[in-house]
Amino acid sequence: MNAPISDVSSDLTIEVGSASFALHKFPLVSRSGRIRKLLMESKDSKISRLNLSGVPGGPHAFEQAAKFCYGVNIDISLANIATLRCAAHFLEMNEEYSEKNLESRTEAYLKDSILPSIPNSITVLHHCQNLIPISEDINLVNRIINGIANNACKEQLTSGLSKLEHNFPPKPAETEINSDWWGKSLALLNLDFFQRVLSAVKTKGLKQDIISRILINYAQNALVPVKGSTISDLDMQKKQRVTVETIVSLLPTQSRKSSVPIAFLSSLLKSTIAAGGSTSCRCDLERRIGLQLDQAILEDILIPVNPHGNNHSPLYDTDSVVRIFSMFLNLDEDDVDDDEEDNRRMRNDEGEMVYDFDSPGSPKQSSIIKVSKLLDNYLAEVALDSNLSPSKFTALSELLPDHARVVQDGLYRAVDIFLKVHPNMKDSERYRLCKTIDCQKLTQEACSHAAQNERLPVQMAVQVLYFEQIRLRNAMNGVGGHNQFFFGSINGPNRAGSGAGSGCISPRDNYASVRRENRELKLEVARMRMRLTDLEKDHVTMKQDLVRSHPANRLFKSFTKKLSKLNLLFRFKDGGSKANSESKLLFQKRRRHSVS
Repeated sequence: MNAPISDVSSDLTIEVGSASFALHKFPLVSRSGRIRKLLMESKDSKISRLNLSGVPGGPHAFEQAAKFCYGVNIDISLANIATLRCAAHFLEMNEEYSEKNLESRTEAYLKDSILPSIPNSITVLHHCQNLIPISEDINLVNRIINGIANNACKEQLTSGLSKLEHNFPPKPAETEINSDWWGKSLALLNLDFFQRVLSAVKTKGLKQDIISRILINYAQNALVPVKGSTISDLDMQKKQRVTVETIVSLLPTQSRKSSVPIAFLSSLLKSTIAAGGSTSCRCDLERRIGLQLDQAILEDILIPVNPHGNNHSPLYDTDSVVRIFSMFLNLDEDDVDDDEEDNRRMRNDEGEMVYDFDSPGSPKQSSIIKVSKLLDNYLAEVALDSNLSPSKFTALSELLPDHARVVQDGLYRAVDIFLKVHPNMKDSERYRLCKTIDCQKLTQEACSHAAQNERLPVQMAVQVLYFEQIRLRNAMNGVGGHNQFFFGSINGPNRAGSGAGSGCISPRDNYASVRRENRELKLEVARMRMRLTDLEKDHVTMKQDLVRSHPANRLFKSFTKKLSKLNLLFRFKDGGSKANSESKLLFQKRRRHSVS
């Protein structure tokens, strides 16, 4: 029981929640329309107790309102303005019952100190979250949100005009300070209020880079960091899913020059997968990442897969990466700016539209080279996953067009890692995977490694040696150069004589090294022939084993053995000399076909 405010004995006790206040009817009735109506509507004229459990803000707010009724000066501040404004509305403390009542006092404070200031408005809006639905009924929430939007855009316009007037160049640091001083405090709001504020400032025309920073700051505070590929708590998973889908819906317009960092988009995609987000949300994020893929690093595309309880599932979501890279490769018409499109297009002799991917200044070519290096690093990383199927890895290897990789050492390295981690691959899968490597685009070091790599199919090793031998012959004869042979399929025949990017080495200066390389190549060819001979012997042996295993051939075998013994007995001398002559002739034939 709270003590009465005055020394006069109380004639009315008001209960608010668990608290009771001993008060007097006259000062309360003179300012509160609600208390006056309750007393007038009571059948008992001597009523001495009222229950006002629905007062916004509880006992503390009612105590402040009661003091105001007694004429006590109360302190209105940021912390209690929302509560007092809602309590004044609930108790009907308006001008109809008394001049300068609590409702008019709180309205004056809102207009003078709250609505003109963005930080103060956000603080009061945060307090309004606990005063629903009365704060909505009196339109306090909408007024504050509109005030934040108007002030933010007015501040942006004033800053821009002052810079134009004084001819100051824009400073990114200033923009960051001007946005962060109120943008960070938006993280205090719940998801519904935050969404309403962001929608309002976007409608008013707030810059997209400021909106992006606000979203990043809110996501860092609202989203739980994804440690694994799933979220175990179902309630947390549902909350995470709603939050990330709302943030994605508030992202600025998609474009290649978007102000949203790709690292943030990647973290949103990982959170969406972990929380089991909608397909439309995933597709939106994958498209946004694809638009900016040339700005990505390896960590941005290492997206964990949601295993759904399967212990044998791959570590990374390669299907999502395939869609992202496909999105980037299909940007030619719709998503490239007009100025970039003019730079990368040209007309051929027949008047058909073609793309000048080979131009060094082409934005598309420079971007696709960056993306090819990114994909090679990604392939090398996912190749270590023993649960990744050869078909998916091959699909990743086949993503980029031929002109994307100038040198394919990175692709060869990734394929070699995959073959090492997956030793039980089928020969057909191994052959198809290795077909993605263009041996003409391997450097000399990669060729030397491939020639001795027993994990590669024999066909590829022979192909590597063949192209390496042609390269060495061209170098010795002074015909073309390393770049012309290996990259001729990229630059075209008309570009060979231009001298651009020519790497031709003089045979006079490097004659000794060329001879040494040629000698090493001959040894490798000899080794490969021995390997082929061994394979042929194994093949013949397998056939013989199959024939021996058939029961119908046992009688024929014994008869053949006896004939062979008789033949050796009668023709031993002639056969020995003939065998020696045939071996000599065979040796001469092999020498005739050896590498010169």
